[in-house]
Amino acid sequence: MSDENSTGPMGPHGPDAATAREEMLKVYPKKTQRKRGKQMLVNEEPGTPAEIGANSRTVPGIITQRGCSYAGCKGVVIGPIYDILHITHGPIGCGWYSWLSRRNITKIRGEGETNYLQYSMSTDMQEDHIVFGGEKQLAAAIQEAYDEFHPKAISVYATCPVGLIGDDIHTVCRTMKEKLGINIFGFSCEGYKGVSQSAGHHIANNGVFKHMIGLDDSPVEAKYKINILGEYNIGGDAWEIDRILDLCGIHIIGTLSGGVSYGEICNCHMADLNVVMCHRSINYMAEMMEEKFGIPWFKVNFIGIEGTKKSLRKIAQYFGDKELIDRVEEVIAAEMSEVKPILDDITTRTTGKTAALFVGGSRAHHYQDLFTDMDMKVIAAGYEFAHRDDYEGRDVLPHIKVDADSRNIEELTVTADETRFDASKPEKKKSLEENGFTFSDYEGMMRQMAKDTLVIDDISHHEMEKLIEMYHPDVIGSGIKDKYIIEKMGVPCKQLHSYDYGGPYAGFKGAINFYKEIDRMTGSKVWKLARAPWHEDGSAPAAEKETTTASA
Repeated sequence: MSDENSTGPMGPHGPDAATAREEMLKVYPKKTQRKRGKQMLVNEEPGTPAEIGANSRTVPGIITQRGCSYAGCKGVVIGPIYDILHITHGPIGCGWYSWLSRRNITKIRGEGETNYLQYSMSTDMQEDHIVFGGEKQLAAAIQEAYDEFHPKAISVYATCPVGLIGDDIHTVCRTMKEKLGINIFGFSCEGYKGVSQSAGHHIANNGVFKHMIGLDDSPVEAKYKINILGEYNIGGDAWEIDRILDLCGIHIIGTLSGGVSYGEICNCHMADLNVVMCHRSINYMAEMMEEKFGIPWFKVNFIGIEGTKKSLRKIAQYFGDKELIDRVEEVIAAEMSEVKPILDDITTRTTGKTAALFVGGSRAHHYQDLFTDMDMKVIAAGYEFAHRDDYEGRDVLPHIKVDADSRNIEELTVTADETRFDASKPEKKKSLEENGFTFSDYEGMMRQMAKDTLVIDDISHHEMEKLIEMYHPDVIGSGIKDKYIIEKMGVPCKQLHSYDYGGPYAGFKGAINFYKEIDRMTGSKVWKLARAPWHEDGSAPAAEKETTTASA
């Protein structure tokens, strides 16, 4: 173990990363140690990341932060579409716990539209439906919902019991679609499919592509037309990105799926370019739209000042219009005049502080940029539901073995649309690539993390507690399930799944919000007063000196 007072890659206190890894693993049985050991790495060579175990089943008995396939399908990708009526076919608990648990905020776009996100609709399956089947119950629920609201479209989500008893939700949807004359489609996203919510993302992408993309060929009158994929408008992030792109003169047809309407998704194949925010949740859609319509895509990141600048410049370079390139620089300069004085002030208090991030399928990567802006160290990070390419980069895709869990998810065969495939777009892509422009890329999280820091996939509660005991980071960015465990151990938790009541954190104004919030959280002495009831038995170290002073 290193000197506890030394300053190394893991921060000012605690052991080196390799020692910390062994400490976390030693409590497990040997078989579990071997499995978890593959999912916990020291990032020894960031330029050539080591192979990490990812997208593998959580060991039974370990408390994970993951969600299920249904959560990934309805809760992440489809659920934010505000004018589709969403019906959960299953027990009421599934529908209840997916009801606005993420802050996918939205606005009504047109006269007469309804925001259905405020409703939680379920077939409320009971024991007799499990015994005798729930298809009649589902058809009746669709009819009742249609009679009450007359929506443009209805989507149906199957949960675990539905898959187990074999209800054919797709036939019910087709029958009711023919009867009612509106678009009705289902998702076989039973919670047990796949190892995490990642399977639900893939199922959702397939459904959106089959049932919505390309239904509306209305032309879009704008000079630069793009879609933002994988941005879910948590806390208003999508609106801040909209604001910046609008200042630049770039039109967004659809943001999948934050604050987006059914009609916008049906029309988004008219875009010139797709840019991808959350790689893990929607790379499938980007690839299928390129195959069918010829629309190229590349990865962007609007979290953090440097990420936002880089993304804006890359979009402008794609279109190659000097007027747009100049306009983007003007917008960046104007926005930075507001950001820089605030960041300069906050950095005087945050420099050298430490953070850890265990969240989502891109957020643990993207948010490192915001901490870097504040001159803070990210000592450890990992995803909940990522695949190897999210850590190591897309160049490892050919080497990822397809396992039984992956085969459980339908792979669509997509071919070029005979009439709507725009051949000029692949030609433009080829020309740009010859000049060094990159498409269909994602370098992954590990290449951007510091050398000799910890990378932990699907972190457990035990590992999180050991991490806090050893390093006591100044802040941890995490999810809802582990937020209060972290805070009870005296460390502030920035909840990055739904932001609690904060946000937006994207773009320039969002970055200012984040800097101020982290400055407040890491500067507050209240966390040194936190003392869980089990500490009162004398088994824990005494509270810090500041506690005594403050209490007095």
